[in-house]
Amino acid sequence: MTKRLNMSNGDIDRLRTIRDVIDGRLKWSEAAQILDLGERQVGRLCVRVRNEGNQGILHGLRGRPSNNRHDEELLGQALSALHNPLWAGFGPSFSQEKLDELHYIRLGTETMRKLMLQTGIWEPHRRRAKHRAWRERRRCVGMLVQLDGSPHDWFEGRGPRCTLIIYIDDATSRILYGEFVEEEDTPTLMRTTGTYLRRWGRPVAFYVDKDSIYTVNQPASIEEQLRDADPITQFTRAMGELGIEVILAHSPQAKGRVERGFETHQDRLVKELRLAGISTKEDANRFLRHVYIPKHNRRYAVDPADPVDVHKPLLPAHDLDAILSIQKDRQVYNDSIVRFDNRFLLLAPGHGLRPKTKVVVEHRLDDTVRIACEGRYLKFEEVPCRPHVPEQLRAGPKAAVPRFVPPRLPPNPFYAAFKIAPSEPTNPPASAILS
Repeated sequence: MTKRLNMSNGDIDRLRTIRDVIDGRLKWSEAAQILDLGERQVGRLCVRVRNEGNQGILHGLRGRPSNNRHDEELLGQALSALHNPLWAGFGPSFSQEKLDELHYIRLGTETMRKLMLQTGIWEPHRRRAKHRAWRERRRCVGMLVQLDGSPHDWFEGRGPRCTLIIYIDDATSRILYGEFVEEEDTPTLMRTTGTYLRRWGRPVAFYVDKDSIYTVNQPASIEEQLRDADPITQFTRAMGELGIEVILAHSPQAKGRVERGFETHQDRLVKELRLAGISTKEDANRFLRHVYIPKHNRRYAVDPADPVDVHKPLLPAHDLDAILSIQKDRQVYNDSIVRFDNRFLLLAPGHGLRPKTKVVVEHRLDDTVRIACEGRYLKFEEVPCRPHVPEQLRAGPKAAVPRFVPPRLPPNPFYAAFKIAPSEPTNPPASAILS
């Protein structure tokens, strides 16, 4: 009975070449060059084909289980863990890490991928990548720090939605600081940036997107045009006072480090929080600082091209409480009142400021208010309403000028002689004129 062999086109080509060697039409060296094999391997194939026929060209384990296959019981334990509801959505790489960490089952990532594909637990995600120009990393730590926030359902419905703010170094891909916050707004960015600055110092530049927190998306005002100044946000103004450049990215892909990082966090961090049973922002921040960020940096961070850390220290002149505040320009009214946010701030006596003097009101992160003028802070108190002042001192439109009425004079005798009696008509009748 003839045995049927399943051979690919490559197997047929190799068999033809080996037959040419056996028949003397090719030398071993020539066949080795054609098949990209060593000459000794060509000799072994010739021996097998002589002894076994055409089947000798096939691998000895073709159609048989691999000698390096994993134990069936071990694979069953892995599948039992993968079917745990808490592991829903885990990918091959993350599943392999958690099996090793929690169940001491060591399998290769490729083995996990094949196992999960065969059992239908996981399906690959295919994307069509758009070509982007590659940007080289900065050489030193602190030269460029990418800053961004990602609102997401981090607790998968177990807790409120929140935003994860990440500061990642461009040179090493290390997460230098991260925090869960309620929302990404200017006061929150001021507070988290203050924490970063106190821990690491001042970087050379922050790389951010074109959110309204970082750039003014409207034309300059008349005063700014007269000063030939571009409008800036509170965050950009604060970073300018600290000597930190704010660079705007023109697309999300430009901030590749932090954007791709959020894809990883929304996959892995969400599942880590699920496994840890965390559902509050406070517990998540502790887990983020002490567990997740150190583990993430060990796995994904790279060494910088230059080991020098170029973060600059905070100087004694850098009053972060004042710099990282919401600052507004206001003027002093005639009654020593400064209006701010629908509040009446009455300056203390002896402030020495003339009406319409410009002052700066600082609304700090601890919800306190300061009034500064030319480098000094003024004493004041908040009053419920404006105090009463005389009408002539109150700023506003001028009062209407009364109409001039001349005084009555005694009659002049010269004009009295020509005075017409009231009984006589002033004008003669028409009949008298016609006659």
